Amino acid sequence: MISVTIDPPGLDVGPRWDDLVRRASSNVFMNPAALKAVSDTGFATILMMLAWEQGAEPRKLVGLWALQLRKTAPLLPAVLEALPYNYAFLSSPVVDPAFADEVIPAFFAAIESSAELPNVVSLKSFDAEYPSHAAMLKVFSLRGIEPLMVSETARPFVTREFGVKRSGSTRKKLRQDWNRLSSLGVVDVMNSRTPADVEQAFETFLAMEKASWKGEQGTALLSDSHDAAFVRRLLHNLAARRDASVALLRVDGAAIAAQVLMYCGSTAYTWKTAYDAKFSKYSPGALLVDRVTEELFAGPDIQAINSCAAEDSFMGQLWAGRRGMVDMLFDIGPRKSLGYRIEAGRLLGYERLRKLRNRLRQRLSPPRPKAALTAS
Repeated sequence: MISVTIDPPGLDVGPRWDDLVRRASSNVFMNPAALKAVSDTGFATILMMLAWEQGAEPRKLVGLWALQLRKTAPLLPAVLEALPYNYAFLSSPVVDPAFADEVIPAFFAAIESSAELPNVVSLKSFDAEYPSHAAMLKVFSLRGIEPLMVSETARPFVTREFGVKRSGSTRKKLRQDWNRLSSLGVVDVMNSRTPADVEQAFETFLAMEKASWKGEQGTALLSDSHDAAFVRRLLHNLAARRDASVALLRVDGAAIAAQVLMYCGSTAYTWKTAYDAKFSKYSPGALLVDRVTEELFAGPDIQAINSCAAEDSFMGQLWAGRRGMVDMLFDIGPRKSLGYRIEAGRLLGYERLRKLRNRLRQRLSPPRPKAALTAS
């Protein structure tokens, strides 16, 4: 038997969370420490669903799913957004695979039985290869739910066993870029998980990102004070648990690229990248991620790395591994509500506009600089 509680994100379930992620599919963005950063900064309105195995002593946490309560306009119905906050890149619940077929329907039942929550759920960046996805499809079939499939994509993803390109043109290019960069001075990588080091390196990342094209376009994290306050709290909370680090690629001690990493169970997440444009011809972001990948897999703890990136990103050139991802919308209720129909129209319209925008960018805009292997 599974019971589900709907709790505020500030609830301290740290030790039970640690126990769960040793057994469950990973999602660092569901970490209670991250959710508390959301709550403390007022960054989003979220709820935390906890699934418990009944009869276990002490009671055993077998699932956690954080959802954002979102309204696109004051008079429109609310929806539940499974990406719990902006800058989260995975919406899948963290579920013990031994209980997936019980936990997922229990989550749905908890949503449906709550008078305060809408029945419309939007899943973005949902891992189609997690057991929770298969369990969800079973629930859809049993309930007669027909989800709207908005998009299906692939995300660069690498494991110890598969995905790192060990030879070929990519490996040759990495060696050439490293050797050329080394001609400028002593090149090294620093990646400390000590909280003070993480926070100092994160400030380096923020400044580097602000000085990049993102700063020019107003999309850097420091371009918005609310966003900046949230991500600083987010990294502070995760670093306190040693669940975050910021790797720096340095030349003679000066950082030229930064990679923000997050950790959950045996999975690392390459969350955000920045680099000094003066060194773009050396592909600094790609060099840094390649070295960090090697470093993480040399240790005993990390078994996989999730890129948090699109397939056409530079990580798609570095890694051959892919992870299937889906975006979909569904209504848990007995029929598709007005809220569902409004949200479906919004998502489909947005998807069409996004594709049109990308086509126009390819035709009209010069390629923006990126820390890619093709940058030189």
